[in-house]
Amino acid sequence: MQSEVLSLPAAALAKAGAECRVLSAALCAAMLLCDASAFAQVAVRGETVHTMAGAPIKDGVVLVGKDGKIERVGPATSVRIPTGYKLLRAKVVTPGLVDAHSVVGLAGYLNQPHDQMQLETSSAIQPELRAIDAYNARETLVEWLRIHGVTTIHTGHAPGALVPGQTMVVKTRGDEVEQAVIVPLATVAATLGAGGLAGTGKSPGNRSKAVAMLRGELIKAKDYVSKQAGPEDKRPARDLKLETLGKVLSKDVPLLVTANRANDILTALRIAKEFEIRIILDGAAEVYLVTDQIKAAKVPVILHATMSRAGGDAENMSMETASTLQKAGIPVALQSGYETYVPKTRVVLFEAALAAANGLTFVQALATVTIDAAKIIGVDKRVGSLEAGKDGDLALFDGDPFEYVTHVVGVVIDGIVVSETAQ
Repeated sequence: MQSEVLSLPAAALAKAGAECRVLSAALCAAMLLCDASAFAQVAVRGETVHTMAGAPIKDGVVLVGKDGKIERVGPATSVRIPTGYKLLRAKVVTPGLVDAHSVVGLAGYLNQPHDQMQLETSSAIQPELRAIDAYNARETLVEWLRIHGVTTIHTGHAPGALVPGQTMVVKTRGDEVEQAVIVPLATVAATLGAGGLAGTGKSPGNRSKAVAMLRGELIKAKDYVSKQAGPEDKRPARDLKLETLGKVLSKDVPLLVTANRANDILTALRIAKEFEIRIILDGAAEVYLVTDQIKAAKVPVILHATMSRAGGDAENMSMETASTLQKAGIPVALQSGYETYVPKTRVVLFEAALAAANGLTFVQALATVTIDAAKIIGVDKRVGSLEAGKDGDLALFDGDPFEYVTHVVGVVIDGIVVSETAQ
């Protein structure tokens, strides 16, 4: 990749130059680079540009304006690069990758109690736990994903309790969560099957108890919402747990149900039907056994990572499941997933490559970690494809993204060059 800053505002250069006289040379160079990224508009030129909104473009150009939004996308013969744009070149350009389910930012790379905030086990049902309150934007794993082309992650509380808490959608940039967040409350997470049993050492102890507890809380939430809409003097005291579940009942927020056994998946469908709520299936190792029911229910699936351990409820997982779901017409995305030990995250590009080796076409596989993932987590109006008006999030490669020897040589998020490797 070649990088070129065509111009820089004179005032910014003057300011940086003055500061250089009192700062170290190394710090001065870092400031100049920061100024260039902050002020320059960005043009990305790729030998092949996969927009995920149409056919790949040979010798394509993506222009990103000062507002961080994509201005134009098209072949170099019709999209002129204006003076003043920072120019990046790569063999292959794709939208920034979207990880459809992660715990990064709550789970840290040290794998020590102080940086493992993804699961709280004092109670089985805690939908009021906000991911935004535990997310660490400076976590090293966030940076690690960013330099590997992952620009958007759906992250939050992990499977391991019946209702462990909330999830959110963030960009992999910014020093504070407020700079990173796109959707502060994306889903309320739930776990059916062995993963959600006895997480507290008390209850629930079996599957029927877990489902009874979940149904009971949803019934309480329905009554709570009804009373809150009544006369002011008869409204109950504010209850964060029931308030959050009320958002699920109103369909404002989907229930993200981690379930791997076919019987647990069908239980999730029953709950969705009973309470008329939106659900997203997560994990879903045995989903290929019940594709007809899932298609009829119009439920999307965030499939388990292929690198997950094939044990317990996931012992019957298959690497061909993404292809099976595609053929059945069921929306599917891939994820880095949740690992109780290490690694604390995986790179979804690898998951997509394995899916391409097991039945998906290149475009279908890339979609599972770009536009299809964005649709399932509800952010496709902003990310997932390279189209005018969408966020300027791009991943740049020096070869086929699914080849092991290929490198990510540049990453742009919201029009800011956050990672750049000269060749």
